[in-house]
Amino acid sequence: MHHEGEKDKPADHVIKCKFHSRSSGKIVHIHILGICGTFMGGLALVARQLGYQVSGSDQNVYPPMSTQLEEQGIRLMEGYCAENLEGDPDYVIIGNALSRGNSEVEAVLNKGLKYMSGPQWLAEHVLQDKWVLGVAGTHGKTTTSSMLSWILDYNGVKTGFLIGGIPLNFGISARLGDSDFFVIEADEYDSAFFDKRSKFVHYRPRTAILNNLEFDHADIFPDLEAIKKQFHHLVRTVPGNGLIICPESDVAINDVLSMGCWTAVEKTTVNSGARWNAQMIKADGSQFSVFFDGQAQGYVDWPLAGEHNVCNALSAIAAAKHAGISPVSAIAALAQFKSVKRRMEVIAVINGVTVYDDFAHHPTAIATTLDGLRKQVGRERIIAVVEPRSNTMRMGVHTETLAKSLHQADQAIIYQPEAMGWDLSALKKYAGNIEICQSLDGIIARLQMEARYGGHVVLMSNGSFGGIYLRLQQALAENTGERLVLKSPST
Repeated sequence: MHHEGEKDKPADHVIKCKFHSRSSGKIVHIHILGICGTFMGGLALVARQLGYQVSGSDQNVYPPMSTQLEEQGIRLMEGYCAENLEGDPDYVIIGNALSRGNSEVEAVLNKGLKYMSGPQWLAEHVLQDKWVLGVAGTHGKTTTSSMLSWILDYNGVKTGFLIGGIPLNFGISARLGDSDFFVIEADEYDSAFFDKRSKFVHYRPRTAILNNLEFDHADIFPDLEAIKKQFHHLVRTVPGNGLIICPESDVAINDVLSMGCWTAVEKTTVNSGARWNAQMIKADGSQFSVFFDGQAQGYVDWPLAGEHNVCNALSAIAAAKHAGISPVSAIAALAQFKSVKRRMEVIAVINGVTVYDDFAHHPTAIATTLDGLRKQVGRERIIAVVEPRSNTMRMGVHTETLAKSLHQADQAIIYQPEAMGWDLSALKKYAGNIEICQSLDGIIARLQMEARYGGHVVLMSNGSFGGIYLRLQQALAENTGERLVLKSPST
């Protein structure tokens, strides 16, 4: 049983909010370049809720983001061109995927329009007077931000949030909220072509979670030391009466803190002795006890698995406590947490085969996800199907670590499209369970053969994977007589 407690009220030392930025009754028009990305789309929703007139352009205007935006009265334009700027919007927000040479970017500059990055606009127009809870790290940002938002919401705090995914408890990636709190997924990627600082430097969190730190984003960072420097810049923005929450054993995070820290730090561990500690009840992480200062706070019993999710939960509980929610009440909320879309989301169970969709982008995330599944399903067969789509993996930076991250799978099928840029067969010298496939048809045919053994198929990609999600379900359903309700990341 969970320890039940009365839902807590938020801390009474919250800074009261004074937003917002509309002036003299005039409806301010903002235009967003790259509006259909998760971050920019979420920003558009928040701006609309503030009362702004919002429009935007993108080269990929399609559901579900396009539907979500249009339902809020946001005008969308397909493609980039100078004509999209007719009427001269008050602000142009330029996404970090846009660069010089883009026709609409060039028109913004030539017309002398006021422009800024998404993180800067968010900081100035939404976060300025909020108690910001920022979640940073190479892994787990989306899930931890979703957990923290849900803990606050469950306990009566209608927090605002902007998350790089869709928490299933909310069904949306962003909202303004009506409290003095705002939860933000604090990404280390750069802000815009004219602002190469990490996004999170703009957010100035009062509560900062630093989940972990590894080398990633090889397209913009030369090495891990460059990322550490950006995290140090983030630490510099956290006030002295704020709080930093991080794992005790992460060497890179400890290096960052050693560069200078002016804020209280609370450490987390699993099966160890930090101030915040989780003790596993079940090896797969589906049940664990929570301890604070050595005192038991209760235990979490939920549908998620994996030690990485236990770590995420512990950080969210600690951050919620800083915002005035007791661990007991946070634990009660997590029992009702439904995870995040595309994080080990079961999209089909067909003739004894369970198909998962997982937003994989880094070898460590792949390894921890498969380890959690292995502990959950025991000796049942696991097949991992990977599209190395992130910029870092496409550059071949993680060759050896990618191969070794798949060791918990009975079989790993890696997709190598024509434009990959390096030969994935190099992975085979590090692991014996890897098969390289150059076509989606080949992958589907292979999985049809493997399906007779049952088990679990995990589709791992941070993109659309060429539409394999629906096609695989249809192929596995052949000759079974099943009537499927098909699901994919775009639904």
